[in-house]
Amino acid sequence: MTSETDRYAYSYDAAVLDGEMPAIVVRPENSETLGEVVKLCNDNGLPLTVRGGGTNLSGGTIPKPGGVVVLTNSMTKILEINEEDLYAVVEPGVVTAQLAAQVASSGLFYPPDPGSQTVSTIGGNVAENAGGLRGLKYGVTKDYVMGLEFFDTGGNLVKAGGKTVKCVTGLNLSGLMVGSEGTLGVFNKIILKLIPPPQAAKSMLAIFDSVKAASEAVAAIIAGKILPATLEMMDNFTIRTVENFRRAGLPTDAAALLLIEVDGHPAQVADDAARVETICRENDARELRVASDQHERNAIWQARRDALPALAKLKPTCVLEDATVPRSKIPAMIEALELISKKYQLTIGTFGHAGDGNLHPTILTDKRDKKEWEKVENAIDEIFDCALGLDGTLSGEHGIGMAKAKFMVREVGKASLDYATRIKAAVDPKNILNPEKMVRRNNG
Repeated sequence: MTSETDRYAYSYDAAVLDGEMPAIVVRPENSETLGEVVKLCNDNGLPLTVRGGGTNLSGGTIPKPGGVVVLTNSMTKILEINEEDLYAVVEPGVVTAQLAAQVASSGLFYPPDPGSQTVSTIGGNVAENAGGLRGLKYGVTKDYVMGLEFFDTGGNLVKAGGKTVKCVTGLNLSGLMVGSEGTLGVFNKIILKLIPPPQAAKSMLAIFDSVKAASEAVAAIIAGKILPATLEMMDNFTIRTVENFRRAGLPTDAAALLLIEVDGHPAQVADDAARVETICRENDARELRVASDQHERNAIWQARRDALPALAKLKPTCVLEDATVPRSKIPAMIEALELISKKYQLTIGTFGHAGDGNLHPTILTDKRDKKEWEKVENAIDEIFDCALGLDGTLSGEHGIGMAKAKFMVREVGKASLDYATRIKAAVDPKNILNPEKMVRRNNG
């Protein structure tokens, strides 16, 4: 595709960043063509950015001006679902939710569930090491990648990992590729671990009159050696916004909600649910609602998944961050977010995966208002500083991309960045693979 309209459509992604026009957009339909495209780009020194669903929030699929965008949406085959050895083999363009549904129809379970799962692709999930609501108990994408195939810059097919439960042959190249954001190779096939599904589940909604009490309840649940499948939080602003977006029966006077699900063996589920209820009440929950059937369970989780689309409707620009801290530091992070919101007079709705410390402070603004946007940038800077000061991280699941590359040295230090830069230079000497993302040659 070479028309200006087509090229513009692939010049940006879900990040709040300006797009960049590629010179051409190509859509390989098979492995052989994909390898040829990679080699052609390298031979001609053309920057190459691979794009799946374009849902990432860090600018990871914004191309280099004048470069090549490579789409994976024609490489959508689920090549194998092995029910005996518990793995699946997929092409990178497979949509996450479609894989999960097909795996479920085989009586198995693929747990990673990013919020964009209905449109995001497995290749993109692996590139960004995507998380999701079930990350607390089941982990993130990296925990399910058994192996993969990728093309190096010469168009050579590199194989890493395999289909066995244990594989320690050679360097852990598949581990290196997960979360590499397209900077080290181009995925061709991915081998994913599957697990048996839980036998039972119970969902609960805990209602609190203070955010502090809710965040302390989160810490108490984890300290009580209970590991819910999902443990989410919504603040009052988000609760009211979601209720206006879709009448879900949420208590709009609540300061915070915890949305909790425990799963596993039926007896364990009953025991864990009872203990969670006790802990929530001990931490001043004014009410705890337990879903009595699948309909009520679905309603609880639909309300949580509505948080971002509901907030995004309020202002022209929605900045969704994913500052992440140790779970015990959640109360301090919540307090800091409230202070930052007041300091810069910005509207910030906070929700997220409280059980693993991965919060989503969401700033609602209008990027066209230059004075307000300057305040937003300062607020984001303080959010990152606060998270790092609490022994946290810049990103729990959204990746680094272009949006956070300049902050990397604050978290990992210059020596780590230099080491990563040398790896990048060794495998991609012409710097064609998604340049200027995450690791920059000058570490700037």
